[in-house]
Amino acid sequence: MRVNVDFDQCESNAVCMGIEPTVFEVRDDDFLYVLQEEPPEALRAKVEEAARMCPKQAISVEG
Repeated sequence: MRVNVDFDQCESNAVCMGIEPTVFEVRDDDFLYVLQEEPPEALRAKVEEAARMCPKQAISVEG
């Protein structure tokens, strides 16, 4: 599984971080960082939930 973020669409609103903080982090600079571009399969449900809940639909999951 691979996490992709369209940073042109991303508003760094931290919804994804609230769902899975081990993969997504919005720092003090108000930018989103992907902490694990290829998270373990055990996190798939949460990562897919984060992608679905993204207000701008900026997150996609491959594989």
